[in-house]
Amino acid sequence: MIPRLLPAAAFALAALATLGAPPSSVPAGAQASADGIPFEAYLELLKARARAEGVREETLDRMTSGLTPNPRVIALDNNQPGSATTRGYPPMSNYIATHVDAARIGGGRAVYSQHRDQLARIEAQYGVPASIIIAIFGHETSYGRVKGDFDLARSLATLAWEGRRRELFAGEFVALMKIADKGYDRSQLVGSYAGAFGNPQFLPSIYLRLATDGDGDGRADILSNRADTFASIANYFRDAGWRPGQPWGVRAAVPAGFDVSPYRTRLVSPVCPRVHERFSRWMTVAEWRAVGIEPLRPLSDDVMVSFFQPDGPGTPAWLLTGNFRAILEYNCSSYYALSVGLLADEIVN
Repeated sequence: MIPRLLPAAAFALAALATLGAPPSSVPAGAQASADGIPFEAYLELLKARARAEGVREETLDRMTSGLTPNPRVIALDNNQPGSATTRGYPPMSNYIATHVDAARIGGGRAVYSQHRDQLARIEAQYGVPASIIIAIFGHETSYGRVKGDFDLARSLATLAWEGRRRELFAGEFVALMKIADKGYDRSQLVGSYAGAFGNPQFLPSIYLRLATDGDGDGRADILSNRADTFASIANYFRDAGWRPGQPWGVRAAVPAGFDVSPYRTRLVSPVCPRVHERFSRWMTVAEWRAVGIEPLRPLSDDVMVSFFQPDGPGTPAWLLTGNFRAILEYNCSSYYALSVGLLADEIVN
């Protein structure tokens, strides 16, 4: 059994030994990662790790046959927006206009109408509103229409081999092999370039941990089964700490000239700090009322909320509950989380 964490040199030695090549040799024409490990050698290492975690040899053979690195995946991964050195924030209003549009609202209402009874049952079981479940479905894949067509085995092997976030993607590759071992074909296991797949765009490790059988057929199929999709999204939010009976947030009235700076958070989040630095510190609704911030929908005085006015004075503002943070668990972007909440509200209104 090969340990999960090895220095790069040990990775190369172990993998090359698996191939039967001397450590100093690299096969002619082989591509190498940033630390010099040939792809073919690193793939053998990944297979050995999956094999040691119980994946069948037949599964490994069919999932890795002919596998080569995908340069487009590396290019996409290296060109992600949002550098930590960029301090500006694009207007939230522009993002909302394009992500909470008539097509998404209409599509969400159609899904809600079609599956109302099923969604009501899942909401009662998990405590997560049907509107939030549908909004995630809409944002992630346009209600199942756009799920990605990258070969997940190739993408994850490429990203693990490339090395920038090796352990993350190596773990996701092994998780994918375990999913394939349940009887899924390689042709079914396609999705985003970074490994997310199915209607809710779960990473393989999330699928193994939280995907749920929503219709009692003994299989958690997030690829095409909507009951399983809805139950799996609900299970994700329950695991993330969704509080039943509380909204994600409400619009707030702000007095003219209000200065939020005395209420900014002094905490530095260990996860996504640049996202969380935009929110105020937590105060009760009663405390916000005392300084002039008034919720525009009913919200108990004792609920802890954070003030958020992303586009600055004179623009829309919200009081966000802990459930907003649960949405951030799904995708740590204030733009994404706010648009999910607003879309959910539109779907049921």
